[in-house]
Amino acid sequence: MEQIPFLTDIQIEDILAYIYQYHGMRTLNELFLISSIEYTTHQLLRYFVRLSPINETQRFSLNNALKYGKHTLLLTAKLPMYERHGDRNGYLGYKYTHSLRYDFHYGNYLKAGIVGAQQAGEPFLANKNSMGYDHYSLYFIARKLGRLKTLAIGHYRVRIGEGLVINNDFGFGKLASLYSLGKTGNMIRAHASRSASNYLQGAAATLSVARHLDLSAFVSYRRLDATLNSNGTVRTLLQSEYHRTKTEMTKKNNTSQTTAGGNLHWKYQGLHIGATGLYTRFNRPLAPPTQQVYRKYDPEGTDFWNLSLDYGYVHPRFSFNGETATGDCGSVATLNNLRVKLSRQLSFVAIQRYYGYKYHSLFSNGFSEGGHIQNESGLLIGGNWQTGKYLSLLAYADYAYFSHPRYRVNRASHVWDYLGSAVYTRGNCTVSARYRLKIGEANGESAGRLINDITQRARLSFAYTTDRWSSKTQIDFSKNQYKTSSTGYMLSENASFCLFPWLNLTATAAYFHTGSYASRIYSYERGPLYSFSFPVYYGKGIRYALFLRSDISQQWMIIAKCSTTNYLDRDHISSGLQQIARSVMTDLEIQIRIKI
Repeated sequence: MEQIPFLTDIQIEDILAYIYQYHGMRTLNELFLISSIEYTTHQLLRYFVRLSPINETQRFSLNNALKYGKHTLLLTAKLPMYERHGDRNGYLGYKYTHSLRYDFHYGNYLKAGIVGAQQAGEPFLANKNSMGYDHYSLYFIARKLGRLKTLAIGHYRVRIGEGLVINNDFGFGKLASLYSLGKTGNMIRAHASRSASNYLQGAAATLSVARHLDLSAFVSYRRLDATLNSNGTVRTLLQSEYHRTKTEMTKKNNTSQTTAGGNLHWKYQGLHIGATGLYTRFNRPLAPPTQQVYRKYDPEGTDFWNLSLDYGYVHPRFSFNGETATGDCGSVATLNNLRVKLSRQLSFVAIQRYYGYKYHSLFSNGFSEGGHIQNESGLLIGGNWQTGKYLSLLAYADYAYFSHPRYRVNRASHVWDYLGSAVYTRGNCTVSARYRLKIGEANGESAGRLINDITQRARLSFAYTTDRWSSKTQIDFSKNQYKTSSTGYMLSENASFCLFPWLNLTATAAYFHTGSYASRIYSYERGPLYSFSFPVYYGKGIRYALFLRSDISQQWMIIAKCSTTNYLDRDHISSGLQQIARSVMTDLEIQIRIKI
C-alpha cells in the first residue's frame, strides 16, 4: 500500500489496524468503516486492491515458481514520419526508437527480467553499442524468504526515509510528493526502466534481524556518462542518456562510481526510527566549474559520505515524520512534516524543510521547490476538505527562501507558491477546477537586481464516464510575467470507446495558442504501457492522436498510437540536429505484449 501514491501514512496504518482487529475484510465496502478513508479514496482504491483468502500454509517453492511463474515479453517501437537534420547528417544511428522487455514473476516472491532500449539516432549493433542496444537493465528481486524480506541483484533502486540521503525512485514533482511524504517503509525495487540513469548496479537486501528491527544494505558499481576537463577530472555528470553523435558517444562511461550504504530501521506500533549511512567513491575527481556562482558549492573530490536519522510517529488523528542528514560537506539538511486529521472530512499538512547551501548527497531526491536538496528553506501549509459525498477541496501555500545564488538568480531570492483545486463527482460526471500562482525572482536587466517572475496556471475540465465510453473536455490557461508578458491557452477533447470487449479506442484533439515558451502548457496524453506522455505545447497549432488497444487473447495484446502536431506559426520545428524542415510532426507507436 505504501506504493499507492494517494494513500497517506495515517490511512495505511488505519487499514492495517482494521484488518488486524477484524481478521481481514469480506468486502471493500468495509473501507467506509475506517474514519480516514473518504469517498474519493474509497473509489480510487477499487482500481488498486483486491480481496482474496490468505493461505497461511503457503511457502515459497522453487519448483512452484518454475511451474507457475508468468512470462511477459513486451516489444515497443516508435516510427517518426519525418526526418531530423541529424538523421541525414550527424547521428550515428537511424531515426527509430525501439525497446525490448522480458519479465518473469511469481506472485510477490520472484521478479526477474531484462530491458534493452535505445533512443532515436543511437547506433544499434555498432560503435560502442556492439552488444546491440544502447542501454540494458538486468534485474532479479526475491521477497518473503523467511527473515530475508528482500533481495535484489542487478539493477535496482533504493528509497530510504524522506530521501535526503538516498532516493533514486521515480518522482512526479512537488504536488504529487505531498501524498507520499511520511510513508515510512524503506523500499528496494527493480530498475525495470528504459531510463539509463538514476539507478544502482550490484546487490541489495533487507533482513529482519529481530522483531520490529530491519537491516538494509546495498553495494553498487557502475559506469557513468561525464564531461571531462582538460586534466581528466569530471566537469559534469550527465543525465541526458543520449549517445547519438560522436561527441555524445565520447562522453559515454567516462567515469565509474562505487557506492555502499545501509539502514537500520526500528518500527513498533506507530513509532519508527531509522539510521542511514552512505559512502560513494569516483575513479576520477569531481571538479565542477565553481567559478559559476550557482555551482560554487557543487560536490568536489573523489570520496563522499552521508549520515541521517529518520523518525516518525503515526496516530489515528495525526502523524509526524522527518529526516535529518549531514555529510562530509559539513552542512545539515532536515525535512519534517506534520499531518493532522480534524475529522473524517478535514485534514491539514505542514511541511518544513531546511537544506544548507553547502549540503549535498549525490542520490538525494525529496520535497523541494528548487529541485535540489540544497540551498533552500521553506514552509508549506495545506488542507484537504471533503465537504460531502461529492465535493473535495485542496489548497496549499508554500514559501521557499534561497540564501545563495541559483541558476538565473545571482543573489538571495524567494518563491511563493499557491494552489487551490476543487473536484466535484456525482454519478457519471466529474467537474474539476485548479488554479496555481507562483511568484518567484530572477535576474533583471541590470546587474545585481532581481525582478518578479510570475506564473499563473488554471485548468477546468468536465468528464463523463459510462461502462462503454467516456469523454473529457478540458480548458488550460497559462500566463507568465517576466521582463515581458506571455499568455497561452489550450482547448482539448478526449474520448474513449469500448467498441468490443477486446478492443478499446481513444481519440484526442487539442488546439493551443501561447505567446512564447514561457507560457507553455503541459497535458497528459494516453500512451503505450510503461510510458509517461506529457507533451509540452507552445506557439500556435493543433494536436490530435488516435490510440488503439486490442487484447486479442489472454496471451496477446497490441497497442497502436498515431499522433500529429501541426504548427500554424512556423515552417520548421526545433533547431540544430533536431530540426525538422516542416511544420507537421507525425509519430506512429506500436507495442506488442505476449504473456505465457
